[in-house]
Amino acid sequence: MPEIARFYGIVIKLFFGDHPPPHFHAVYGEHVGLFNIETMEMIEGDLPGRARKLVDEWAAMYQSELKEMWNKQEFHNLPPLE
Repeated sequence: MPEIARFYGIVIKLFFGDHPPPHFHAVYGEHVGLFNIETMEMIEGDLPGRARKLVDEWAAMYQSELKEMWNKQEFHNLPPLE
């Protein structure tokens, strides 16, 4: 699973050809969250509140790029949250 970003101990990953809906994975230690790219909601997982807020902030900035990567199935790194 390609890593597309890393910030504050959170790793963002994207599986190409994964099951619908279009989504990305956020990993924070032993915690994982799956986020719907269209709605930006966490659809599965157990990320702590602070990590989830950071992922929400990051994802809002790169939603269009995430959609494009999912649709084209082309991997590239995205900037971290600063």
